[in-house]
Amino acid sequence: MPGRPRPSARTVAARTAAARTAAARTASARPGPARPAPPAPARRRPRLDALAAGYLLGLLAGEGHFGGDGRQPQVTLRMHVRHEKLFRWLQATFPESRLYGPYHHGGRDYYQWMARGAFLRETLVPLLAAHRGLLDDYVAGRFERMCASYGIPDARAAVAPRR
Repeated sequence: MPGRPRPSARTVAARTAAARTAAARTASARPGPARPAPPAPARRRPRLDALAAGYLLGLLAGEGHFGGDGRQPQVTLRMHVRHEKLFRWLQATFPESRLYGPYHHGGRDYYQWMARGAFLRETLVPLLAAHRGLLDDYVAGRFERMCASYGIPDARAAVAPRR
């Protein structure tokens, strides 16, 4: 029957010995609690200056979506691929966020930037809340509804008075 050649007896013996050695190592391993994984190296990002903060706030006010997936809140920014440089800046400035794409379907070509989890709660929400007075009523309302829907308590506490 044509096909793959049969391994030699020497090859079979070597494979069998290797399998026995691996099994012996596994069996002789001491049972006990698994070692915790080493901590991930801290990603340090440069301090956000006033211009960068204002730029981000403007992007989110004009193009951002404040919502969630039913389990966790998220802020999404979706724009055409011609704005790739902007998305790369977001990715470099906020490495805790996620950049998806480029997507090409339905006659549309776009990137999607998302903020979720600890980054959203510990960085983005306090930034938006601290500058709440600069947001128009519609955007501020969307932001507050997201925070209320997902139980983000510090959003209202950190809200600056309206100007």
